[in-house]
Amino acid sequence: MTRPATGGGRQSLLVRYPRAGRREALHRHQMLRVRGRSIAWVPPLLLLFGISVVDAVTPGDFRIISWIVLVPGIAAALCGAWGTAVFGVLSLLAYAIVDSAWPDEFRAGLPDFILVALGGLLAAAACVVRIRGEEHLLRMRGIAETIRRTVLRPLPAEWGGLSHAGVYLAADTDARVGGDFYDIQPGPHGTRVLVGDVQGKGLGAVEAAAALLGTFREAGYHEPDLATVAERMAVRIRRHRDHIAALGRSDNDRFATALLLGFPHGASDTVDVVNFGHDPPLIAGPRGVRTLPTTGGLPLGLGDLVPPGVPTLPPVRRFPFAADETLLMTTDGVTEARSPDGAFYPLTVEVTRALTADPRTARPRRLVALVRDGVLRHSRGHLADDTTVFAVRRL
Repeated sequence: MTRPATGGGRQSLLVRYPRAGRREALHRHQMLRVRGRSIAWVPPLLLLFGISVVDAVTPGDFRIISWIVLVPGIAAALCGAWGTAVFGVLSLLAYAIVDSAWPDEFRAGLPDFILVALGGLLAAAACVVRIRGEEHLLRMRGIAETIRRTVLRPLPAEWGGLSHAGVYLAADTDARVGGDFYDIQPGPHGTRVLVGDVQGKGLGAVEAAAALLGTFREAGYHEPDLATVAERMAVRIRRHRDHIAALGRSDNDRFATALLLGFPHGASDTVDVVNFGHDPPLIAGPRGVRTLPTTGGLPLGLGDLVPPGVPTLPPVRRFPFAADETLLMTTDGVTEARSPDGAFYPLTVEVTRALTADPRTARPRRLVALVRDGVLRHSRGHLADDTTVFAVRRL
């Protein structure tokens, strides 16, 4: 799954409009299409014609007309309910015509006729159940899409003086949303960027990510000091955990790693970084690839492990960051992606090799695509964790 698409779509309508969900279920299921038109009716029709012809041209003691009961079953898997019912009726008519063309001693007879009729009824019922199941799945996907767009809101192509690109790949393709998060918040004190990863999976991780993003969007806009933004986020994760504990839930020990960046007004060649136990970011540009030495901070939510009197917040550190460079941030789904033989994905090596071959790869969109494709190729498409790649560059 990639970056959330902008604009409204059919999936959001499915939550409220069952008829739209039914049309979408049929449209999505009918994968056999030519020039936009469904040809899902072709396989059962060919099977109906083939069984009838073979039965008619073979010797009288070789009767396969009762195989026509397979036709409604195939239609139930490919067509809609009405299409399946039509094939059930056609199967009965074909059976009656072909079977009556033989002398009495070679007829399949009434028992097989009843079998074909019963098979058509069961196929139509199974088709209805199938379509209702697809409608339910599409409604669930619509809800997941709404949650995803709330957590990972769509961002303008150029936002807060930054050009950016981002890709989010969920380990569970049906879930579409997980604990990874990122955002850009411009404000009167500069532009702030947040990339993070909540420990664990499921709705609990999504709730924690949404809580941190909400605080970041408000504090990142109003607070003049990046350290204050970091402090408010640390307080927010503690409040969130207290709330979960008060509800009696067992997932009240979640924590989150995060990178908090600041691009203050008037500082066009530096970047401020607060690292909450996250993988350090890379800077890629004409002068090569370098890793920012920002390790050492505790993840958000683990401040209780620090003895009293010891600072719990990581410091704000400032690094050179030129206008022709790109800052690349990833979650551990990238650095911990494994190949079939157990080797980790060599992020720095791959980025360095790509920039050596083509310096234009340092552009955010190309850089993100490079890492995304490299991770999927390295892991053979089997992601063990949610994976986020996010890159920013000054305009």
